[in-house]
Amino acid sequence: MAEIRIPELAESITEGTVAGWLKKVGDKIEKGDYLVELETDKVNVEIISDYSGILTEMKYNEGDTVNVGEVIAIVSEEGKEPAPVSVQETHVEENIQEQPNSALKEEKKERPIASPSARKLAREKGIDLSQVPTVDPLGRVRAQDVQGFQHEQPRAATPAPVPAARQEIVSDDKPVERIRMSRRRQTIANRLVEVQHTAAMLTTFNEVDMTNVLNLRKRRKDKFLEENDVKLGFMSFFTKAVVAALKKSPLLNAEIQGDEIVLKKFYDIGIAVSAPEGLVVPVVRDADRKSFAEIEKDILALADKARQNKLALTDLQGGTFTITNGGVFGSLLSTPILNGPQVGILGMHSVKLRPVAIDEERMENRPMMYIALSYDHRIVDGKEAVTFLKRIKELIEDPESLIFE
Repeated sequence: MAEIRIPELAESITEGTVAGWLKKVGDKIEKGDYLVELETDKVNVEIISDYSGILTEMKYNEGDTVNVGEVIAIVSEEGKEPAPVSVQETHVEENIQEQPNSALKEEKKERPIASPSARKLAREKGIDLSQVPTVDPLGRVRAQDVQGFQHEQPRAATPAPVPAARQEIVSDDKPVERIRMSRRRQTIANRLVEVQHTAAMLTTFNEVDMTNVLNLRKRRKDKFLEENDVKLGFMSFFTKAVVAALKKSPLLNAEIQGDEIVLKKFYDIGIAVSAPEGLVVPVVRDADRKSFAEIEKDILALADKARQNKLALTDLQGGTFTITNGGVFGSLLSTPILNGPQVGILGMHSVKLRPVAIDEERMENRPMMYIALSYDHRIVDGKEAVTFLKRIKELIEDPESLIFE
């Protein structure tokens, strides 16, 4: 008998939630097979078996919380096949004794290759992954394949059962729906509240004339795409401007540890991304050393991994400052919340044509963007925050100057 334990995941992660079992009791397991998908505070991880044999016991159900180091399953090694017992079946032991080998006689089906988000969506929709076609050259089923397959299915004659996590009830003759929060959503909620309780958060605003950036992009976009195989977006301009401004305002690239201020001499910039399970902030490493093209490629790759729920823990750790772009969703103005323990976050917003005074007599319609800086007033004074944001404005309005930063 071999015990499958939850391995060390990362220094800051001590527990997780069982998102779903990838094998069932009675299945034959090979060393290296994925057994269970675990949802942690930051990413989903798949736990593998270190042994070959028969899965004889699952000690936790979907939705249960497990700690690092705990035994989550039992595998009977090769040649030893005791009667299988799952955690759901322990209360009906007499039925197992009557048919001890029934689970072993079921026809085994090869598990299709699929991303964690695809498996989760398939479980929620009651879809058999082996029936889902995919265009992936490696045969990997993706979340969009499952979504597309669902839309192609004929309407069922009877309504599908409501998943355990979603429960419709009626209160005072009005229908409501209760949806269990995922572990990641709970963590996001707790950390956002914690930041507001521990940091002296303040927000300052400015506006940026985007005319020169738009003109530069228009002139250079085709050649940039041809040479670098990636589009020239706003994010590389703002990332470059943030790094340049942080060098002039170093306290915004710091954090508080006890009674000390830790000034960071590197520039790992977090880029907030909306993912299916909630907001995540993957990190562009050493942004000060990267070209516009390298920054755009990094952001594109990280955003794609976030959408597919494939971010690794290393993608999310160690950021020094964060940029969030609510403008992609149409936001005109907002007050972004700090991504602790960082002490600064820049909010970008929609570009809108607004009348701007050119001088005392002339007005022009210009593409304008409101920008916001939220900062921790415990170590960042208003003067430094305003200077930082003004520096961002100056660099974006003169984008060619970023080449020399």
